[in-house]
Amino acid sequence: MMTNLLSFLEQLEEQNIHYMPGHCREAINVHVSVPTGRWEVEFFEDGHVEVEIFVPDGKGIGGAERLTELFLPGAG
Repeated sequence: MMTNLLSFLEQLEEQNIHYMPGHCREAINVHVSVPTGRWEVEFFEDGHVEVEIFVPDGKGIGGAERLTELFLPGAG
């Protein structure tokens, strides 16, 4: 979990994307603010990742595969 979390935070910093770390339940969460909306990413101890996206596209909740979308041109 730590490797994925640290890698994600490094990517956010490289892209100058604002984020706020925290914790809830059994996870470390990262609240990400971008012009197109807000993301909540949770990194669980067992290694799984949950991504919740609050944007008007209706995509909603996903897994770690959604993380790459944050770094696409125009996403942040």
